[in-house]
Amino acid sequence: MDAELRALLDKDQIRDRLYTYCRGIDRCDEALVRSVYHPGASDDHGTFSGTAEDFATWVIPVLLRDFAGTMHTLGNILIELDGDAAHVESYFHAYHRVPRPAGDRDLIVGGRYVDRFERRAGVWKISARTVLLDWSRSEPATQPWASVDRFKRGERSRADFVYRRSS
Repeated sequence: MDAELRALLDKDQIRDRLYTYCRGIDRCDEALVRSVYHPGASDDHGTFSGTAEDFATWVIPVLLRDFAGTMHTLGNILIELDGDAAHVESYFHAYHRVPRPAGDRDLIVGGRYVDRFERRAGVWKISARTVLLDWSRSEPATQPWASVDRFKRGERSRADFVYRRSS
C-alpha cells in the first residue's frame, strides 16, 4: 500500500479510538472505555494512576457518583507516526455538571491527552496515556434553556439513543 495512504488510514484509526474513548466516558460505558487500550496499558489521570483496566473499572463509578453529566470534546489532535508506534497529543475540553446542595456547579477543564499508541496485529490502541491539566474553571450552573424539555435527554448508559440503530 502507498505509504501516504497507509499513514492516512493509521491516523484515522487513531482518531476513531480517541472519539470512542470520549463516548465511553460520557456514556459511562466501561466496555467501550476498555476497548481503546491495549491490555496492560498505563493511564495517569492525575487522580488515578495505574493500568488502563483498573482505570476503566475505577472511573465509571466515580463519574456516576460525582457528576450529573459530562461531555468531553476534542480539539487539536497531532499524530506523529513512528512505525508501529504513534505519539499523539489531543487537546480536550471536559464539561462536568457537579450537583451540590447549594446549587449545581459547572466544572470545565482544558487539558491534553498525551498518548503513546501502538499498532498490534494491525490494530491501533493506547499503550500509555498521561493527562495534562492546562486550566479549569468552576461556576454556578445556569437555569436551563426554556425549550430544553422538548429535546430527548442523553443517558449515561447503553440506554442512550446513540446505541440504537435504525433500519
